[in-house]
Amino acid sequence: MRRSIKGGNRGLFVVRNSVRGTVTAVLVAVSVAVTGCTSSAQDAGGGGGKAAPKPRAAARSATKGGSVGGSGSACALPVTFDLADSWKPEAVQLGADDALNELARQGPLTLVCEIDAKPAGSIGFLRVWTGDRADRTPRQVLEAFLADEPNAGKITYTDTEAGTLPATEVGYTISSELLDGPQRKRAFAVSTPRGPVVVHLGGLDSAEYEEMLPAYELAKRTVRLG
Repeated sequence: MRRSIKGGNRGLFVVRNSVRGTVTAVLVAVSVAVTGCTSSAQDAGGGGGKAAPKPRAAARSATKGGSVGGSGSACALPVTFDLADSWKPEAVQLGADDALNELARQGPLTLVCEIDAKPAGSIGFLRVWTGDRADRTPRQVLEAFLADEPNAGKITYTDTEAGTLPATEVGYTISSELLDGPQRKRAFAVSTPRGPVVVHLGGLDSAEYEEMLPAYELAKRTVRLG
């Protein structure tokens, strides 16, 4: 299936500055409806107001459940990588509305694939962003990507490998008056003959981020050219 960037898109919830047209708060990995239902379910959990624990075995174990990026997969990408069990990829297709299409662009990159963790018991996404320029290093790509996120802080870059490809990884936080506290984010970038690729991990909160890290690490460990 292809996810179209339309008014009803559930994967993108973005608060934007109406004057500057740039992201001013946070890219949240769930819809308002899903967030509301989750909060209600937690409030109705165990005694004493404590939230009932959610099963996340698939996310913790990061057992391989398939792959994405290759021929015939849900998202056609310049790379392929393995997916954690029950995570569901869906291609993102730009629609006719230019204003809404801005939600799928950050810096020099365009969102092309969302990999949903909800079927595995977590609330968040792995998002894959691609670009056209093949003359930038992975570090330069990530720097340009985060330059378009004014709420990013505590940014740390690390040279590493993704699969056997040279890569740069960034860890950072997002802060906003709309959030209870800083949210942790992580992404890695690789260069390919078809342009750069960034794989980004984002979740509802820091607890979800920790739960989804093994799936992110599985993707990073298994990246190869498509």
